[in-house]
Amino acid sequence: MLFILSNSLLHASIFGRVQGIVHDPQHRPVAGASVKLQAITSDWSQTTQSDANGEFSFATVPVGDYKITVTQAKFETSEQRLTVASGASPVLHFQLAIATLSQTTVVAGQAEVVTTDTVTPKVLIDRLDIAQTPGADRTNAMQMITDYVPAAYVTHDMLHMRGGHQVDWLIDGVPVPNTNIASNLGPQIDPKDIDYLEIQRGSYDAEYGDRTYGIFNIVPRSGFERDNEAELVTSFGNWYQTNDQVNFGGHTQRFAYYGSLSADRSNYGLQPPIGQVAHDAENGFGGFASLIYNASSANQFRMVASLRQDYYQIPIDPNPNSSGNQVYPSYGLRDSEREPDGYVTFSWVHTFDPKMVMTVSPFYHYNEASYNASPNDYPVITNVDQKSNYAGAQAGLNISSIKNNDIELGAYGFSQHQNNNFNNVFTDCGTSCANFGASSAAVTGGLIEEYVSDRFKITPWLTLIAGLRESHFQVGGISGTQPGITENATDPRFGVALRIPRLNWVFRGFWGQFYQAPPLLTATGPVLDLASSQSLAFAPLRGERDKEWQFGVMIPFHGWVLEEDNFQTSATNWLDHSNIGESNLFWPLTWSSALIQGWETTLRSPRLWNRGQVHLAYSNQIAQATSPFTGGLVCPVPIPDGCEPPVGLSPVDHDQRNTLNVGFNATLPAQIFAATNVYYGSGFTNGLPDAQYPGDYLPQHTTFDISLGKTFGEKEKYKISISALNVANRRILLDNSLTFGGFHFNDPRQIYVEFRYRFHY
Repeated sequence: MLFILSNSLLHASIFGRVQGIVHDPQHRPVAGASVKLQAITSDWSQTTQSDANGEFSFATVPVGDYKITVTQAKFETSEQRLTVASGASPVLHFQLAIATLSQTTVVAGQAEVVTTDTVTPKVLIDRLDIAQTPGADRTNAMQMITDYVPAAYVTHDMLHMRGGHQVDWLIDGVPVPNTNIASNLGPQIDPKDIDYLEIQRGSYDAEYGDRTYGIFNIVPRSGFERDNEAELVTSFGNWYQTNDQVNFGGHTQRFAYYGSLSADRSNYGLQPPIGQVAHDAENGFGGFASLIYNASSANQFRMVASLRQDYYQIPIDPNPNSSGNQVYPSYGLRDSEREPDGYVTFSWVHTFDPKMVMTVSPFYHYNEASYNASPNDYPVITNVDQKSNYAGAQAGLNISSIKNNDIELGAYGFSQHQNNNFNNVFTDCGTSCANFGASSAAVTGGLIEEYVSDRFKITPWLTLIAGLRESHFQVGGISGTQPGITENATDPRFGVALRIPRLNWVFRGFWGQFYQAPPLLTATGPVLDLASSQSLAFAPLRGERDKEWQFGVMIPFHGWVLEEDNFQTSATNWLDHSNIGESNLFWPLTWSSALIQGWETTLRSPRLWNRGQVHLAYSNQIAQATSPFTGGLVCPVPIPDGCEPPVGLSPVDHDQRNTLNVGFNATLPAQIFAATNVYYGSGFTNGLPDAQYPGDYLPQHTTFDISLGKTFGEKEKYKISISALNVANRRILLDNSLTFGGFHFNDPRQIYVEFRYRFHY
């Protein structure tokens, strides 16, 4: 079913608001001044005029970088630059100078980068960052996140952030729901299709729900940066890798379109269980489209659609006598993972007036994860197919400047139908162990959430933020195996932002609660017997509930911005994953509780010497959890062989105490660009200490990445670059948790050349 959300409205989107005041040298308001807001990276623009009080406002401004120009006949033109974040509403001041005989433009520089509109730490990445950061623009790459965000890293082939797995991807502000965990490896969107990526980490306003650990709000390329232009991107490198795309776009004053077709392949895909890479090819292909139509000054329609399929071989350790194969034998397997994925989102943005905006966004998402085995696999043949259909909508209303309040009302919901098919056959035990038949199940569930949020600006330097989010989750039962579940949650959230005058330091604090809906299915039929044969059982999954507090400070200094944050997240029914013996069937499970604590530092410079920017992201963090397991794959009764870890907080498998990324992106003379990044990790939890790795943590590791390129021709018609990742080719055991392929070594050295060609049509 599709939830019809027509009474409550939602504004969790990619939009911010820009407001300002125009005055003369005596601080008297200037009425009738022409104000133009122009995107830095495209032809998108809006114009308005200051009113009798000298005030102006732009209500629906997408996330990104802008310049704003104010002109009036008797005054010199004034210009400022600013960066807009989602939900923010910066207030700009323009003091116009009396015009001289020789009219000039007064450039006031970068608008104030600190704001008291939000308590959420954010990082904004643009398409130039993605294009230049080593490795970031490849289809399966995560460097656009991991190089810039504290405590974000990829281990056992999954993105982890702030100590957890579950993150939200938003396209044009519309969530792409996915309740499954440990089943998907493919990308939600090709980085080459992104215009801006806004990354939020904790302290979310009430309009954001579900995924506590990270929110990735994507502004896709729209076509406003194109004039009937196309671009061909192709690359070639070691491991027989290539990442290719043709994209095209254009616009009129009221309509913009962008589309792309992509394909990629490599002999290196997933993190292998040893330093040697065997049976590890990957390939994928897909298409992406974005359409924007401005029907009038009050109505905008946006549509985004994507369709992809990705394929991964599951890497193996070919030595049957290795220590890894004694724990998790993979030498006889020839498994693969196939993942089709598609979504379409539609948004209607209606501006009643500059202080009231409504959005309505229906969406649909299809996701499939098929783990396929060879019939000759040894010691186990495993086949898993999971198909999920999500249909839902979000809608919202934002009302600003009601007695200094910025109020958002909204609702969000989806219905999910899931089909699971499982089959597992042990091929190495003869008559000494039992095999069980195939198992199938189908179930339907859904989530409805409503919220109200308010930002109350007591003064220009003090803002109070409060909100409430209500969640209702329901999943149907399966006769004889899984009971139906209904859960409700009421989550209050509070924050305060205080800017110190003159210093312009912003201190912020937050406390809030979150509810994360669980996967729909555990297990049915013969799979229950398989679990029982391994002294395991299945219990119903319930939603994770989190409490977070966070304190931070943002310090601007001559264009530099330093952020320090201290946070703690405590969770009950903390969602994780595990497998049944050697079956390669990965199942969600929930721990009794988890505790994640950390300090984070981010630093970003202005354009130094008009050439380049420094970025730094550091985290000191510990992620711990305690048994018993409360849902999913559990122990039916305590047993001596350690079916569950002992009670008491202990580090989880993806815990890493210290993570550091330092990089520099530079634009050099002669249209040359260069970028570097150094990554340091102190080592993940050692789940299986032995003589080679005796400590509680695996070895520390450092990698160095670099890219170098040059553009040619008018309007950067040609571009060629070379990138090298893990230049020293230092290989270590990254983690010894058991997912796709067993243990995991870090990525080997990868070197590739990329060529871009732009042309009109």
